[in-house]
Amino acid sequence: MDGRVALVTGASRGIGQYIAERFAAEGAAIALVARTVSPGSSSLPGSLDEVMGRIRDNGGRVEAVPADLTVPEDVETVVERAEAALGPVDTLVNNAGVNFYGPALDIPARRYGLMFQMMVHAPFRLCQLAVPGMIERGRGWVLNITSKQARHPMGPPYPDWASDGCVPYGMCKAALDRLTTGLAAELHGTGVNVNSLGTSGLVMTPGVAVVSPHTPDNAPVEDADAMANAALALCGARPAPVTGRIAYSMELLGRPFPDGPWALSATF
Repeated sequence: MDGRVALVTGASRGIGQYIAERFAAEGAAIALVARTVSPGSSSLPGSLDEVMGRIRDNGGRVEAVPADLTVPEDVETVVERAEAALGPVDTLVNNAGVNFYGPALDIPARRYGLMFQMMVHAPFRLCQLAVPGMIERGRGWVLNITSKQARHPMGPPYPDWASDGCVPYGMCKAALDRLTTGLAAELHGTGVNVNSLGTSGLVMTPGVAVVSPHTPDNAPVEDADAMANAALALCGARPAPVTGRIAYSMELLGRPFPDGPWALSATF
Protein backbone atom coordinates (compact mmCIF):
# COMPACT_ATOMS: atom_id res chain seq x y z
CA MET A 1 0.00 0.00 0.00
CA ASP A 2 2.96 2.34 -0.54
CA GLY A 3 1.76 5.77 -1.60
CA ARG A 4 -1.82 5.13 -0.55
CA VAL A 5 -3.86 7.26 1.88
CA ALA A 6 -6.42 5.34 3.96
CA LEU A 7 -9.14 6.89 6.08
CA VAL A 8 -10.34 4.50 8.79
CA THR A 9 -13.30 5.34 11.02
CA GLY A 10 -13.66 3.94 14.52
CA ALA A 11 -9.87 3.67 14.60
CA SER A 12 -9.17 4.34 18.29
CA ARG A 13 -9.63 0.68 19.26
CA GLY A 14 -10.77 -2.74 18.12
CA ILE A 15 -11.17 -3.71 14.48
CA GLY A 16 -10.56 -0.17 13.21
CA GLN A 17 -7.29 -0.04 15.13
CA TYR A 18 -6.21 -3.44 13.78
CA ILE A 19 -6.94 -2.43 10.19
CA ALA A 20 -5.27 0.97 10.54
CA GLU A 21 -2.09 -0.51 11.99
CA ARG A 22 -1.98 -3.27 9.36
CA PHE A 23 -2.42 -0.82 6.49
CA ALA A 24 0.27 1.44 7.97
CA ALA A 25 2.64 -1.52 8.17
CA GLU A 26 2.04 -2.03 4.44
CA GLY A 27 3.04 1.55 3.65
CA ALA A 28 -0.23 3.48 3.65
CA ALA A 29 -0.57 6.89 5.29
CA ILE A 30 -3.46 6.65 7.75
CA ALA A 31 -6.15 9.16 8.76
CA LEU A 32 -7.55 7.91 12.07
CA VAL A 33 -11.14 8.94 12.77
CA ALA A 34 -12.80 8.52 16.18
CA ARG A 35 -14.15 10.48 19.14
CA THR A 36 -11.64 9.37 21.76
CA VAL A 37 -8.50 11.43 21.32
CA SER A 38 -6.48 10.82 24.49
CA PRO A 39 -6.18 7.95 26.98
CA GLY A 40 -8.67 8.12 29.83
CA SER A 41 -11.20 10.26 27.97
CA SER A 42 -13.51 7.27 27.40
CA SER A 43 -14.84 4.46 29.55
CA LEU A 44 -13.25 2.05 27.05
CA PRO A 45 -9.52 1.54 26.55
CA GLY A 46 -7.93 2.88 23.40
CA SER A 47 -7.47 6.33 21.87
CA LEU A 48 -6.31 8.07 18.72
CA ASP A 49 -3.15 9.25 20.46
CA GLU A 50 -2.19 5.69 21.40
CA VAL A 51 -2.78 4.28 17.91
CA MET A 52 -0.89 7.21 16.36
CA GLY A 53 2.00 6.59 18.70
CA ARG A 54 2.29 2.92 17.76
CA ILE A 55 2.14 3.65 14.04
CA ARG A 56 4.76 6.40 14.28
CA ASP A 57 7.01 4.24 16.46
CA ASN A 58 6.98 1.72 13.60
CA GLY A 59 7.89 4.37 11.03
CA GLY A 60 4.41 4.99 9.67
CA ARG A 61 2.76 8.22 8.55
CA VAL A 62 -0.45 8.98 10.41
CA GLU A 63 -2.71 11.83 11.50
CA ALA A 64 -5.71 11.98 13.82
CA VAL A 65 -9.01 13.37 12.53
CA PRO A 66 -11.16 13.62 15.67
CA ALA A 67 -14.87 13.44 14.85
CA ASP A 68 -18.16 12.25 16.28
CA LEU A 69 -19.88 10.44 13.42
CA THR A 70 -23.23 10.68 15.18
CA VAL A 71 -23.05 14.43 14.45
CA PRO A 72 -23.72 15.16 10.76
CA GLU A 73 -21.72 18.39 10.90
CA ASP A 74 -18.64 16.44 11.99
CA VAL A 75 -19.07 13.96 9.14
CA GLU A 76 -19.00 16.80 6.60
CA THR A 77 -15.43 17.82 7.53
CA VAL A 78 -13.75 14.42 7.87
CA VAL A 79 -12.55 13.86 4.31
CA GLU A 80 -11.48 17.48 3.84
CA ARG A 81 -9.39 17.42 7.04
CA ALA A 82 -7.85 14.05 6.20
CA GLU A 83 -6.84 15.19 2.73
CA ALA A 84 -5.44 18.48 4.05
CA ALA A 85 -3.19 16.48 6.38
CA LEU A 86 -2.16 13.55 4.17
CA GLY A 87 -3.26 14.07 0.58
CA PRO A 88 -6.07 12.56 -1.51
CA VAL A 89 -7.88 9.66 0.15
CA ASP A 90 -7.93 6.58 -2.05
CA THR A 91 -9.00 4.04 0.59
CA LEU A 92 -12.04 4.50 2.82
CA VAL A 93 -12.82 2.04 5.61
CA ASN A 94 -16.25 2.59 7.17
CA ASN A 95 -15.75 0.70 10.42
CA ALA A 96 -17.25 2.86 13.21
CA GLY A 97 -20.22 1.18 14.87
CA VAL A 98 -22.37 0.95 17.95
CA ASN A 99 -24.99 -1.47 19.21
CA PHE A 100 -27.63 -1.10 21.89
CA TYR A 101 -28.95 -4.54 22.76
CA GLY A 102 -32.58 -5.21 23.62
CA PRO A 103 -35.95 -6.19 22.19
CA ALA A 104 -36.68 -4.21 19.03
CA LEU A 105 -39.93 -2.79 20.36
CA ASP A 106 -38.15 -1.40 23.41
CA ILE A 107 -35.24 0.43 21.72
CA PRO A 108 -35.57 4.18 22.41
CA ALA A 109 -35.84 6.41 19.36
CA ARG A 110 -32.62 8.25 20.24
CA ARG A 111 -30.58 5.03 20.33
CA TYR A 112 -32.16 3.82 17.11
CA GLY A 113 -31.28 7.15 15.47
CA LEU A 114 -27.69 7.07 16.72
CA MET A 115 -27.16 3.60 15.27
CA PHE A 116 -28.44 4.58 11.85
CA GLN A 117 -26.51 7.85 11.83
CA MET A 118 -23.21 6.16 12.66
CA MET A 119 -23.53 2.97 10.60
CA VAL A 120 -25.68 4.02 7.62
CA HIS A 121 -25.88 7.79 7.13
CA ALA A 122 -22.23 8.56 7.95
CA PRO A 123 -20.76 5.85 5.66
CA PHE A 124 -23.08 6.93 2.85
CA ARG A 125 -22.04 10.58 3.21
CA LEU A 126 -18.35 9.71 3.50
CA CYS A 127 -18.65 7.80 0.23
CA GLN A 128 -20.23 10.86 -1.37
CA LEU A 129 -17.35 13.00 -0.13
CA ALA A 130 -14.42 10.66 -0.86
CA VAL A 131 -15.37 8.61 -3.91
CA PRO A 132 -15.63 11.39 -6.55
CA GLY A 133 -11.92 12.07 -6.08
CA MET A 134 -11.18 8.37 -6.45
CA ILE A 135 -13.14 8.28 -9.71
CA GLU A 136 -11.26 11.32 -10.99
CA ARG A 137 -7.92 9.65 -10.22
CA GLY A 138 -9.06 6.32 -11.67
CA ARG A 139 -8.52 4.17 -8.58
CA GLY A 140 -10.02 3.68 -5.13
CA TRP A 141 -11.07 1.20 -2.48
CA VAL A 142 -14.10 1.38 -0.18
CA LEU A 143 -14.51 -1.19 2.56
CA ASN A 144 -17.66 -1.28 4.70
CA ILE A 145 -17.43 -3.31 7.89
CA THR A 146 -20.55 -5.44 8.12
CA SER A 147 -21.80 -8.25 10.35
CA LYS A 148 -23.56 -11.58 10.03
CA GLN A 149 -26.36 -9.88 11.96
CA ALA A 150 -27.38 -8.47 8.55
CA ARG A 151 -28.50 -11.93 7.49
CA HIS A 152 -32.16 -12.82 7.77
CA PRO A 153 -33.23 -15.08 10.66
CA MET A 154 -33.98 -18.61 9.51
CA GLY A 155 -37.32 -19.99 10.63
CA PRO A 156 -39.86 -20.42 12.01
CA PRO A 157 -39.17 -21.59 14.61
CA TYR A 158 -36.36 -19.21 15.64
CA PRO A 159 -34.49 -20.91 18.47
CA ASP A 160 -31.24 -19.01 17.84
CA TRP A 161 -32.86 -15.59 17.52
CA ALA A 162 -35.38 -15.41 20.35
CA SER A 163 -33.17 -13.31 22.63
CA ASP A 164 -30.79 -11.93 20.02
CA GLY A 165 -31.48 -8.26 20.75
CA CYS A 166 -29.80 -7.08 17.52
CA VAL A 167 -32.68 -6.16 15.18
CA PRO A 168 -31.78 -2.46 14.65
CA TYR A 169 -28.07 -3.32 14.43
CA GLY A 170 -28.82 -5.97 11.82
CA MET A 171 -30.97 -3.48 9.92
CA CYS A 172 -28.07 -1.02 9.81
CA LYS A 173 -25.62 -3.63 8.57
CA ALA A 174 -28.09 -4.85 5.94
CA ALA A 175 -28.39 -1.28 4.67
CA LEU A 176 -24.59 -1.01 4.59
CA ASP A 177 -24.38 -4.22 2.53
CA ARG A 178 -26.92 -2.80 0.07
CA LEU A 179 -24.82 0.35 -0.19
CA THR A 180 -21.85 -1.88 -1.00
CA THR A 181 -23.50 -3.86 -3.78
CA GLY A 182 -25.34 -0.87 -5.26
CA LEU A 183 -22.36 1.45 -5.26
CA ALA A 184 -20.13 -1.30 -6.66
CA ALA A 185 -22.55 -1.65 -9.57
CA GLU A 186 -22.67 2.10 -10.18
CA LEU A 187 -18.88 2.45 -10.06
CA HIS A 188 -17.92 -0.66 -12.01
CA GLY A 189 -15.34 0.28 -14.62
CA THR A 190 -14.21 3.46 -12.88
CA GLY A 191 -11.28 1.86 -11.07
CA VAL A 192 -13.04 2.03 -7.69
CA ASN A 193 -14.04 -1.12 -5.85
CA VAL A 194 -16.54 -1.39 -2.99
CA ASN A 195 -16.79 -4.37 -0.67
CA SER A 196 -18.22 -5.38 2.70
CA LEU A 197 -16.27 -7.37 5.26
CA GLY A 198 -17.55 -8.97 8.45
CA THR A 199 -16.07 -11.17 11.12
CA SER A 200 -16.43 -14.95 10.91
CA GLY A 201 -16.61 -15.16 14.71
CA LEU A 202 -16.32 -12.86 17.68
CA VAL A 203 -13.35 -10.52 17.84
CA MET A 204 -12.81 -9.70 21.50
CA THR A 205 -12.52 -5.94 21.15
CA PRO A 206 -13.06 -3.57 24.10
CA GLY A 207 -16.59 -2.93 22.84
CA VAL A 208 -17.41 -6.63 22.63
CA ALA A 209 -16.04 -7.13 26.14
CA VAL A 210 -18.51 -4.57 27.49
CA VAL A 211 -21.50 -6.35 25.93
CA SER A 212 -20.21 -9.88 26.56
CA PRO A 213 -23.25 -10.79 28.71
CA HIS A 214 -25.25 -10.58 25.46
CA THR A 215 -23.00 -13.00 23.54
CA PRO A 216 -23.50 -16.78 23.66
CA ASP A 217 -21.04 -18.67 25.85
CA ASN A 218 -20.21 -21.00 22.96
CA ALA A 219 -19.78 -18.27 20.34
CA PRO A 220 -16.67 -18.93 18.17
CA VAL A 221 -13.84 -16.44 18.62
CA GLU A 222 -11.40 -15.49 15.87
CA ASP A 223 -7.89 -14.09 16.03
CA ALA A 224 -7.56 -10.32 16.02
CA ASP A 225 -5.39 -10.41 12.89
CA ALA A 226 -8.00 -12.10 10.70
CA MET A 227 -10.00 -8.94 9.98
CA ALA A 228 -6.87 -6.90 9.30
CA ASN A 229 -5.52 -9.52 6.88
CA ALA A 230 -8.87 -9.87 5.12
CA ALA A 231 -9.21 -6.08 4.85
CA LEU A 232 -5.76 -5.92 3.31
CA ALA A 233 -6.71 -8.62 0.81
CA LEU A 234 -9.79 -6.69 -0.31
CA CYS A 235 -8.14 -3.27 -0.35
CA GLY A 236 -5.06 -4.58 -2.14
CA ALA A 237 -7.01 -6.31 -4.89
CA ARG A 238 -7.58 -5.02 -8.41
CA PRO A 239 -11.00 -3.32 -8.58
CA ALA A 240 -12.57 -5.04 -11.60
CA PRO A 241 -12.73 -8.66 -10.39
CA VAL A 242 -13.02 -7.92 -6.67
CA THR A 243 -15.93 -5.59 -6.09
CA GLY A 244 -19.49 -5.86 -4.81
CA ARG A 245 -18.57 -8.66 -2.39
CA ILE A 246 -20.04 -9.32 1.04
CA ALA A 247 -17.25 -11.34 2.59
CA TYR A 248 -16.35 -12.73 6.01
CA SER A 249 -12.83 -12.75 7.33
CA MET A 250 -11.72 -16.33 7.69
CA GLU A 251 -13.91 -17.66 4.91
CA LEU A 252 -12.34 -15.08 2.59
CA LEU A 253 -8.85 -16.04 3.66
CA GLY A 254 -9.54 -19.75 3.24
CA ARG A 255 -8.61 -20.18 6.87
CA PRO A 256 -9.89 -23.21 8.81
CA PHE A 257 -12.05 -22.00 11.66
CA PRO A 258 -11.18 -21.40 14.44
CA ASP A 259 -7.55 -22.52 14.09
CA GLY A 260 -5.00 -23.17 11.37
CA PRO A 261 -2.88 -21.47 8.73
CA TRP A 262 -4.49 -19.13 6.23
CA ALA A 263 -4.01 -18.28 2.59
CA LEU A 264 -6.18 -16.54 0.03
CA SER A 265 -8.85 -18.91 -1.18
CA ALA A 266 -8.74 -20.08 -4.77
CA THR A 267 -12.08 -18.42 -5.50
CA PHE A 268 -10.74 -15.03 -4.43
